[in-house]
Amino acid sequence: MAVEEHELAVVGGGPAGLTTGIYAARSRVDAILLEAKPLTGGQILLADVIENYPGFPEPLSGAELIEKMQKQAERFGLQFGTAEVTNVRALKRKYLLESAKADYLAEAVVVATGTESRKLGVPGEEDFWGMGVSTCATCDGPLYGDRPVAVVGGGDSAVKEAVYLAKFASKVYVIHRRDRLRAEKIIQEQAFAQEKLEFVWYTVVTEMVGGDNGLTGLKIKNVETGNERELDVDCVFIYVGVEPNTGFVKDLVELDESGLIVTDEDMRTSAPGIFAAGDCRSKTLKQVATAVGEGAAAAFSAQEYITGGPYAGSG
Repeated sequence: MAVEEHELAVVGGGPAGLTTGIYAARSRVDAILLEAKPLTGGQILLADVIENYPGFPEPLSGAELIEKMQKQAERFGLQFGTAEVTNVRALKRKYLLESAKADYLAEAVVVATGTESRKLGVPGEEDFWGMGVSTCATCDGPLYGDRPVAVVGGGDSAVKEAVYLAKFASKVYVIHRRDRLRAEKIIQEQAFAQEKLEFVWYTVVTEMVGGDNGLTGLKIKNVETGNERELDVDCVFIYVGVEPNTGFVKDLVELDESGLIVTDEDMRTSAPGIFAAGDCRSKTLKQVATAVGEGAAAAFSAQEYITGGPYAGSG
């Protein structure tokens, strides 16, 4: 199999990865950004509206922001490759990144692979995946115009997407196992003001039901009373957390109990020459703004490591 060699390999094409690539390429580091999917962007592509990213007084979509970042990276000469890195092996002072298409050899690696949406794990979920079960309201919401849908979750993503779905659906049920939302107050205010939203508190989904044409309803249970009933909906959108995409480096770097990569403030991991940025990193706040800052720091630290600069550290 062919092996491409670079000074720096950036794994992941979301805001953290693209920022790393921008800073590295601008500093004339021989860097390549590897993204598993044909489109860069990651989870942010699912965001219909971003209104708290500094420098943009008017809201914009995640796709619009990523397009601007990618064009900026291309202007500085960042190289892009479509490859899903499945394993990273240490070879003396370099790392071999393995994928089905090609292998990549790099002196330093920045992991910016983000996370994937967590599933509920209930009967029927896999059967109707893509047929009424979704994790992307932006992608699938317009397909359910004037039809009832449900959103499972109570965090920022769940509530934002419920408000977005009200543009299309006849009714949006927000199913949450508690009696209060975890979303930001301003997002909650928008949700409570939306007449199409109905909140189903203290409730979990126990089964997804339907037929050959897809999902037709959800079996739900009140966790306080134990009462069960069926909710007629044509689609359910799941926002109950995420799983980190870090399995390919689990034998090289320290992970926390959630599988997120542990770093210092300069994005160094426990392995010399491997850095992490963005949502795959163990941290409190997960926002585009923090991912961008971490990407810049990771690029600087990686460059110092490659050149043996005064801030190279030991990893």
